[in-house]
Amino acid sequence: MILIAYNKPIGIVCTTEKVEGNIIDAINHPQKLIPIGRLDKDSEGLILLTDNGNIINKIIHPDFEHEKEYLVILNLPVRNQFLKEVAAGVDIGDAITKPCVIKPEPDTKRVFRIILKQGLNRQIRRMCNKFGYQVIKLQRVRILNVKLDNLKAGEWRTLSDDEINALQLLL
Repeated sequence: MILIAYNKPIGIVCTTEKVEGNIIDAINHPQKLIPIGRLDKDSEGLILLTDNGNIINKIIHPDFEHEKEYLVILNLPVRNQFLKEVAAGVDIGDAITKPCVIKPEPDTKRVFRIILKQGLNRQIRRMCNKFGYQVIKLQRVRILNVKLDNLKAGEWRTLSDDEINALQLLL
């Protein structure tokens, strides 16, 4: 099984379709890989890819409620009431988001971290928009036990045996 971590830059599309700027061409891996989940074109950060179809559903299916952590920068200072209401769940039109963990980044005014256990389309952006905020930067920094760490934008790395073993225990 191949399992890689990729730091997706803004502008790359998470699809295997032959479209300009697709993730498969961007990575240029010698093996045929499939992205595990998605990150919208305007977002950046960690996405996992694999050649093992069985592991994909175990990671992304909403019933399993696996954690994904994001770093978010907004256009305005974060209000405490916003943090409380987002943590409790937000009606974003076609769904009410599940409760999540959200906390401001220390020594900042417009930055917070959020840990989701679901992955609705453009969920964080829609939650922020509901309260009058615009997302300036959205970066996924962790999926389950796998962290982005020092991987530069556009780079990928093969997961270590320890990461794969820990991941399989969580699945």
